[in-house]
Amino acid sequence: MTKSYKDIIADTSANTAKLRKGIPDVMQGFNAMAQAAGKAGALDEKTKELIAMALSVAARCDPCIGYHAKALVKFGATRAEVEEMLGMCVYMGGGPSLMYAAAAIAAYEEFGGERAAA
Repeated sequence: MTKSYKDIIADTSANTAKLRKGIPDVMQGFNAMAQAAGKAGALDEKTKELIAMALSVAARCDPCIGYHAKALVKFGATRAEVEEMLGMCVYMGGGPSLMYAAAAIAAYEEFGGERAAA
C-alpha cells in the first residue's frame, strides 16, 4: 500500500480547520509558536525543517512527515541533505525509524524533491 502524503496533509488540514473553529485560541497559539520556532535565526529555515523532519520520523507521525517534506522541498533541501539527516534518524531509532525514513524520502520525492538516480 502506497501512502499519498499530499492526501494525508490535505485530510489533516481539513480536520485542523474544524479545530480552528472549535478551539480558536489554542490553534492561534499553536500557529504563533510554529511561526516563531520556524523563523530563521541562528539556524536557517532549511536546517530547522531538517530537524522537524527528524523529529517527525522519531515520532512516527505521517502527517508531520508530509508537512515537513513539503517544506524541505520549498526551502531547497537536497536529496543528500535529507538522506544524511535520515541516516541519523536510523542510527538513533533503529528499525522503526528506518521504516519511517523510507516513508520520509518517498514524501520528499512526492512533493518534488530530487529523485534517486535510476
